[in-house]
Amino acid sequence: MTNARYRVEHETLYTYASPVARSWQLARLTPRSLPWQRLLSHSLQIDPRPDEFEDAIDSFGNTVTHFALHGAHRRLQVRMHCTVDVAARPALPDADLPWESVRDAQRDSEPPLDLAAARMTEPTPLVPLSEQALAYAAPHFTAARGWLEAVRSLMKAIHADFSFDPEATTVTTSVDEVLAQRRGVCQDFAHLMLACLRAHGLPARYVSGYLLTDHRPGRARLMGVDATHAWVAAYSPECGWVEFDPTNDQLADTRYITLAWGCDFADVVPLRGVILGGDEQTLDVRVSVIPG
Repeated sequence: MTNARYRVEHETLYTYASPVARSWQLARLTPRSLPWQRLLSHSLQIDPRPDEFEDAIDSFGNTVTHFALHGAHRRLQVRMHCTVDVAARPALPDADLPWESVRDAQRDSEPPLDLAAARMTEPTPLVPLSEQALAYAAPHFTAARGWLEAVRSLMKAIHADFSFDPEATTVTTSVDEVLAQRRGVCQDFAHLMLACLRAHGLPARYVSGYLLTDHRPGRARLMGVDATHAWVAAYSPECGWVEFDPTNDQLADTRYITLAWGCDFADVVPLRGVILGGDEQTLDVRVSVIPG
């Protein structure tokens, strides 16, 4: 598969019912540079112009832009433009370790074989340990089943059992609530898959990025496009980090542009901050992924 080039435009607009006196914001809006992904150009336009602006790297290796506005304002517009080249992910090996071996390699090694992977086995506020998630995933993790086969099977089940419904959940909907109602969006399905894998002691992380819309005749439209998308990267010593998209039942390919990753959604929120004043606020987010 040849490399794919994309222009991404991501615009966030906050409007406030009354003036905001001051604002402090964190933006994770710089796509990562990876062996299969090259960032060719990037710009971040902020209106009003910030009084403070600084880039830093967080503990996951994501670029975080810190900016602050010290003057009164009734709107905040953040526009990100970038050009990215995406190549195929590394080929997967033919061998497939039993999933228990992957679990035990992290659990029983002291210190852990891979500290970054070990970190992704721990519960978080958005992905706590869940008995319901453990029970849901158990049929896919039978004794001695290959890790890759088991994780693929779980991905397919989530895609088949859950309906994509943007009105069904909010950012605070829990994994157990999603399991009960069987509806949600890509964030919910990623959190559910993380909970299932971590409940079995398997490392997995939350990945945020963009997905190209597939308009080819006869092909179903992909879910989670025209906004930031979310999927899961799971780890095994043989395969490294492999990216699974339970929303669309597929492995990540050249249509997937990686923005950031972390333990859950809270680690990769594209724009979050603290404001003084403003009262009620309205949020409008627009994303375009343009090939070529």
